[in-house]
Formats: sequence, C-alpha cells, structure tokens
Amino acid sequence: MGESSRLRGSCGSKSRFGLARLGLLLAGATCGAEAAERVQEAALYPRDGRREMSGEDFSRYPGAGTLWCRRRDGVPQKAAAAWLVGAPDLVVLNAHNFRDRRLAETRSVSDCFFQIGGRNYDFIASSLRLGTPAGAQALHITDDWALLRLASPAADVRPQPVPDPPDLSVGPVALPVTMVSPAGHENYRGGASLESCTIRQIDAPSEDAIRRVRHDCNDGYGGSGSGLFDEAGRLIALQSASLSMNSRRTFDIEFHYGSALLFEGELAAAVRAALSKR
Repeated sequence: MGESSRLRGSCGSKSRFGLARLGLLLAGATCGAEAAERVQEAALYPRDGRREMSGEDFSRYPGAGTLWCRRRDGVPQKAAAAWLVGAPDLVVLNAHNFRDRRLAETRSVSDCFFQIGGRNYDFIASSLRLGTPAGAQALHITDDWALLRLASPAADVRPQPVPDPPDLSVGPVALPVTMVSPAGHENYRGGASLESCTIRQIDAPSEDAIRRVRHDCNDGYGGSGSGLFDEAGRLIALQSASLSMNSRRTFDIEFHYGSALLFEGELAAAVRAALSKR
C-alpha cells in the first residue's frame, strides 16, 4: 500500500492523525492553547454544515459514545468517537487511538474509558484487538480499527445494530451520508455534531479487504472514529483521517478530502466473531 493510505501524526497530547500523500505534509496542525483558539472557527472546507446533536439524534444513533483518556497529569480528556456495536459491552473505534503510524504504543488502554448515556465504563485492557496483522510495520487507513470489551455492560443503552457490509461499487460516487461525531471536534464550538455530506469516491480494497472512501464531511481533531451513516440510518463507515486539517479549502479528490474505512472485510468479520463468543 502506498503513502496515500498511511496515517501521519501531528503534535499535541492527543493522538492526532491526518492522511499523508507522497510529498505532502499535514497542514494546519499546531499545538497549544493559542493554536486551539486560532482554529476554533475553522473547518476543512469553506462550507461547514455541522450542527449540534440533539436528544433525538442520540436516539437515532444509539451506539454513539466517546473515548476519554487521561493525560500524564491524570486529568481525563475527550479523545475520539467510539461506538457500542451489536452488544452492550463491545466497542469499535480507531486503532490510532493507541498506536502511531509506525505502530508504537501512544496510549495504554488502562488510561482510557468509554462514556455513553452519561456514564463511564472501564475497558478490559487485554481485550484490545487491532486491525493490523501480526508483523505489520505501519498503520493504514483501511486497518485503522480496533475492538475493545467493557469491564461491565453499558446500562440502559441500545447498541448500534451490527452493520451489514455496504453494497457499493468501486469508483466515483455521489452517496449522501451523515457524519455523526459524538466526541465533536476541536474546531467546532459544540460538544457533539452531525453534518449532511457526501462520499465522493470508493477506492479498491486494500488492508483487511476493506475499502477506503473519500468524502467531503468536515472534520477536526477529536473527530476520529466519527460514523458515516447512509440515508436509511445504517452505519457504513468509520472516519480515520483527513488531509490538511482546518485549511478551509475546496474539496479535491486527489489532494484535499476526508478518509473513512467501510464496515466490511476483516472488521465486519471481527465484530461478528466477537459477538459469537459472548
């Protein structure tokens, strides 16, 4: 797999990742409170249709949760979106929350917890299943997934239904989707957002027999793991990375787009296998 599908990290206390193409660097990735203030009103594209999630939205997307992780000083920080899928104790999220693009550990699972329905749940650290195969040397968009078990089932919460692998053809498309971001974004004033946007391209399968989709949904640091839902409300993809964060440039299929991985291939198989073992 070429450079176009590798993850590239940036600075900060969180595991922040963007998409790197050969010869391109992640733009707009800066650190500190001053930088956060500068990007407060930024977005990926000139058009920014994100709005705050309502109670009705959380009912429509019941598995929407948030990964929280403790800083070195012990203070919890909201890190990324995460999804309760198929069972009250199975969480799907990005692998890059715990590994960098060269697969070095960036966080311990024991330093993190899952929040949903206003409650916090610890993970079983030993349950971590990464999408990358044994012996892999890099993390890519299409294996940027992980599964975790909760130490106790989430109470009074409906998990997201197990997604069926999407029936989509490789190539250019104009597929309307909703990006649901329960952890919000650092460049969005609210706590959680959703936006109507479009998948523009479906790439050929690569790692884990999973296809990458390129989309024009606005994203921001902290938005990793956001869900892309089709018009029928079915979860079809998991946000992984975006190019040139906060640049407010027009969508470009080659140089400026968001990347998500479809719920198919080894990810879909791993979710079903985990549910069969309960």
